[in-house]
Amino acid sequence: MKETLLSNCERDFLLKAIAEKKRLDGRQTYDYRKMKITFGTDYGCCFVDLGKTRVMAQVSCELVAPKESRPNEGIMFFNIELSPMASPTFEQGRQSELSVKLNRQLERCLRNSKCIDTESLCVVSGEKVWKIRVDVHTLNHDGNLMDAASIAAITALCHFRRPDVGIQGDEVTVYSPEERDPIPLSIYHMPISVSFSFFQQGTFLLVDPCEREERVMDGLLMIAMNKHREICSIQSSGGIMLLKEQVMRCSKIASVKVSEITELLSKALENDRKARKEGGRCGFAESLPQERITALKIDETSVEMADVAEKARDIVHGAEAPPQMVPSPVVPVPGVGQVGQGLQNTWGLEEDDDDDEQEEEEAEECDSSGEEQEEKNTKMDKERHEKDASRKGEVVEISDSEEEDVVVLHPETQVKTPKTAGPSSHQNGAATSKKRQKK
Repeated sequence: MKETLLSNCERDFLLKAIAEKKRLDGRQTYDYRKMKITFGTDYGCCFVDLGKTRVMAQVSCELVAPKESRPNEGIMFFNIELSPMASPTFEQGRQSELSVKLNRQLERCLRNSKCIDTESLCVVSGEKVWKIRVDVHTLNHDGNLMDAASIAAITALCHFRRPDVGIQGDEVTVYSPEERDPIPLSIYHMPISVSFSFFQQGTFLLVDPCEREERVMDGLLMIAMNKHREICSIQSSGGIMLLKEQVMRCSKIASVKVSEITELLSKALENDRKARKEGGRCGFAESLPQERITALKIDETSVEMADVAEKARDIVHGAEAPPQMVPSPVVPVPGVGQVGQGLQNTWGLEEDDDDDEQEEEEAEECDSSGEEQEEKNTKMDKERHEKDASRKGEVVEISDSEEEDVVVLHPETQVKTPKTAGPSSHQNGAATSKKRQKK
């Protein structure tokens, strides 16, 4: 499905609001949307909500043969899926330009930055290593997918636990979680991507653009950085020329945002670790009664109901008593109404009169049409009686076209009488005429 284009009015409205340092959702220029991090029942499953943008990351592992160039290192694989469930513009089973760009940026951010110790993933040098696969699924798209995907991927990697492995000779044994506790990955640092959108050839700058702001932006700058203020990757798109001062300004803003997001991420991991240790409900079981499964939901607002009865009584006692008598409205002319305090609304009287006249006219028309119909029925009855009287002596035959049978309604004796009646009367008339001539 093709993307729905913005109208000129919407585009001008957005650009004018950005020029006045205002945003559609009420945020300031450098503010992020509300972020929420939750975990699934299994290790390595993470959900990230960035405003209305919702992303899920799932980490899995398997034993494979290493690469010939690096026999002592494990393999990292990243995949981002843009499903039609997130947006009708995404097509199933077909890589778009956006998905390719997000995949490359995620690989630069996480794999090329060496945030994970890949040598610790080696089981047998040159024979078996762990292959870590990170699948990122977009559940709802409302802008800034790169930031949400990077946060979900690094959080899922921190939350993931791989099975323990035992080696005896040439045999490799993989233990289940019941036999041995799973082992977390060795992570050096947590790179997080921060996106900046530029408008009107770099004149205005916004952090964390939403979907509508992304449509009208001129360029995009993505900076991946860790909390130690080390830039892991940087990418500019959109064909806009940026000055050195603009890039340095964006890097300073990114360092502040990355430290805040890293702190939130660490708190979420610590809370999940405590919940699992205490044996409480976590992941999908916890999300089900609290309706966290859906992508879009309304937050509950607390309403105090303790003093409602007392406040209602005070309002009732403090209010003025209504008047006992209400003057009736005076209608000087039909169709003229009075509207005001204490007066009844009399508009529509003329319409009621018109409706009554129409009903009377319809009733008169029905009566006249009924009389005409009765006269037609009486005439038709008379014609039928006359036809029946003229056909009393004739044979009536009814034929069925399908069976071709003939039904005679009168017996033969009655049929012959009218046929002989004709010639006998002629003979009697001829005899009387002859007698008169003889006389």
